[in-house]
Amino acid sequence: VVIHSNRTGGRWWHVHEAVATRQIPNSTASSPSKQICAFPSHLHRFLLSTLTQFILFLAQWLHLPGSVPHSSSCFVLLLHHEATAMAATSCALVSALVVGRRRGLSCQRAAAAGAVRCSLDSKVSDMAINAPKGLFPPEPEHYRGPKLKVAIIGAGLAGMSTAVELLDQGHEVDLYDSRTFIGGKVGSFVDKQGNHIEMGLHVFFGCYSNLFRLMKKVGADNNLLVKEHTHTFVNKGGIVGELDFRFPVGAPLHGIQAFLRTNQLKVYDKARNAIALALSPVVRALLDPDGALQQVRDLDDVSFTDWFMSRGGTRESITRMWDPVAYALGFIDCDNISARCMLTIFTLFATKTEASLLRMLKGSPDVYLSGPIKKYITDRGGRFHLRWGCREVLYDKSPDGETYVKGFLVSKATSSEIIKADAYVAACDVPGIKRLLPSEWREWDMFDNIYKLDGVPVVTVQLRYNGWVTEVQDLEKSRQLQKAVGLDNLLYTPDADFSCFSDLALSSPADYYIEGQGSLIQAVLTPGDPYMPLPNEEIISKVEKQVLDLFPSARGLEVTWSSVVKIGQSLYREAPGNDPFRPDQKTPVKNFFLSGSYTKQVQYT
Repeated sequence: VVIHSNRTGGRWWHVHEAVATRQIPNSTASSPSKQICAFPSHLHRFLLSTLTQFILFLAQWLHLPGSVPHSSSCFVLLLHHEATAMAATSCALVSALVVGRRRGLSCQRAAAAGAVRCSLDSKVSDMAINAPKGLFPPEPEHYRGPKLKVAIIGAGLAGMSTAVELLDQGHEVDLYDSRTFIGGKVGSFVDKQGNHIEMGLHVFFGCYSNLFRLMKKVGADNNLLVKEHTHTFVNKGGIVGELDFRFPVGAPLHGIQAFLRTNQLKVYDKARNAIALALSPVVRALLDPDGALQQVRDLDDVSFTDWFMSRGGTRESITRMWDPVAYALGFIDCDNISARCMLTIFTLFATKTEASLLRMLKGSPDVYLSGPIKKYITDRGGRFHLRWGCREVLYDKSPDGETYVKGFLVSKATSSEIIKADAYVAACDVPGIKRLLPSEWREWDMFDNIYKLDGVPVVTVQLRYNGWVTEVQDLEKSRQLQKAVGLDNLLYTPDADFSCFSDLALSSPADYYIEGQGSLIQAVLTPGDPYMPLPNEEIISKVEKQVLDLFPSARGLEVTWSSVVKIGQSLYREAPGNDPFRPDQKTPVKNFFLSGSYTKQVQYT
């Protein structure tokens, strides 16, 4: 059976021959895409999906030969939660700014005008060779109104992506940031010894189309290194588990077989896990993606644990698999993260083969991500003003009673000035926007709701070794320094205080591999609360011990250098019931706009 779709971005099942097909009236799709399988009801579709899962389960249970052959990896990207959501900001914000403001569109219509959807070629199986053009969605509609002067507070990914879109529309843009470097939470800097220090571990998955378009536009799309299409779990004692998505057939079969074959869970837990997912909106997403995502959004006020256990899932599945994934996504565990967040990812994994694919930057974000974006901005007349922080938003009311911003008061050391613009954008994180907003604006529910959000503390640790920590197969190889060896991917673990980590000397070698030195383990401690008050030396000692618990073969290797970065409030906390408090990007103040990961986006976040 084959199911073809004329839905933009659809990727369903591709087997050999269609049965019981019908023509789609007025379809603009090419000839093969005009046929879909004419199942008589949603029930039959559900039964077919369940039957597929059952057949694959039997194949695994009976150890049928050749039931899951490996194919070459498929590769695409996604940025970890903070960066991706920020990048998705730009099109919606530009739409609200240059379409909504000048043409009088409603916020919803403006967002729709700027929305871009990924249209993936369902025939592509190896994106390392031939990335589908749909990874880079079309440009927003060209703005034909008067040129505006725009001031942006914040030179993180949200602020810079907004600047790129505005410059492309012909506007004049200035970015202000109190830090000495750009990139915000996806930034990095070089210390006095020449070491690149990151704000966190940055991993690119496969479902944030706006980010793909941004990186392609600025020439940074070749700065990503493709990883094997597996999600790797490292357990205590060096035992490695996997979700192996490599499969000759795409979504959803590649994901079904990955979950049924995983060695990270016991058979009983896998069976219960399959039941829970079969009873989830994920199945509906195979046939009605938009309806499924709406159903997922309606589950925002329930924790993932409560939802999962109520559908038959086990606590062991939560502990051994889903908690590490939840920590990696939102820096909080399944007991405290909204079911909406987790099920959104599952839905994308089920419907898009590429969504679970991983990439990482060649080297540091400052060189390979922020750097190309900065160059693109400055080449087109945009200006960066670093070490200039915004101290106050100056505003007034027009004769008709509308509130408008008349300037930003910014300062640098002992100097201060008032900057004037036609439009103002606050591209801040949650604590930043709370400090920036005038207290009087809390009379609007939209602004007041922001104060109900908070960020999650996170601690990022880097440890340089004199050998290869993640090389678990050959002890002799782990001690030599002529060639980098080990696990080259994002690594999850349920058995340490850091839920995800990577050896950057392997996964991002351009800046992190140093000849004559070994692994550079970068670990993200989540939740970071217990570690925030501790001195750096104690944090390093605790992390070093946990690394050795995961990799006993690394005993005897020495830490030659280390760093610790603490962020008191990083990603906004995606706790149950928090999503309604996220603000729109267009505000009640007519020339003031919001940007950032905590704002409402036009796509899946």
